[in-house]
Amino acid sequence: MADLFVRVLRAHQWIYENSGGLVGHRLLMGNPTLLLRTVGRKTGQPRTNALTYVLDGQDYVVTASNGGSPRPPGWLANVKAKPDCEIQVGRRATPVTARATYPEDPDYTRRWAMADKVNQGRYTQYQKQTDRPIALVVLSPR
Repeated sequence: MADLFVRVLRAHQWIYENSGGLVGHRLLMGNPTLLLRTVGRKTGQPRTNALTYVLDGQDYVVTASNGGSPRPPGWLANVKAKPDCEIQVGRRATPVTARATYPEDPDYTRRWAMADKVNQGRYTQYQKQTDRPIALVVLSPR
């Protein structure tokens, strides 16, 4: 079942990218989705990930859940190494600066609740599956 979910997510990202953002802003269950464009910290190659987001003022917040895996997603290391990156929301590309936040951040709990609500409580389930604190990444337009 997890393999099917991964394939569906990859297909969604492919459609989002290849339609120029005309299709794909909303994930299967209506979740708002953005494309995060980073540079691989080891390879220097461009990387793109489709991620559910929530708005916090003018900032976009994405969750580095990796489905509750003990390992964070690779894109988290990329934004930590090079915080200046780009997002695409629908057809609009925006340069952003990424900042990983953790439970000790004063806004983390509020942002977590917002992100978890948009994702129908799945982030809380993912956090129960792993001992690592799941980072919230704040993407601030430059």
